[in-house]
Amino acid sequence: MSAQPEEASTPPAPAAAAQLRADRRADAWVPALERDWAKALEDSRHTYSLTPLHDVVRTWQLRVAAAPAVDAYMDSGRDESGFVDLDDILGARR
Repeated sequence: MSAQPEEASTPPAPAAAAQLRADRRADAWVPALERDWAKALEDSRHTYSLTPLHDVVRTWQLRVAAAPAVDAYMDSGRDESGFVDLDDILGARR
């Protein structure tokens, strides 16, 4: 069995991934995308299905698309310091 090239484990560069790499959140988001992609790639190898890879791409496309709305909300000056953690109300999830 021949070794696969290093590029096979890195995520593809669709428009969303390129946009993500150019975003101010790139330091946090790019490693998370690469981690999600590596897990999906491994899952795909075991299941012989491309669904995990499609799910990663779809999820990250939605995150990138939602980022401007999240920025607008955060920039609106709303005070989020008085929130109650759901775990405090419902108890720790198992």
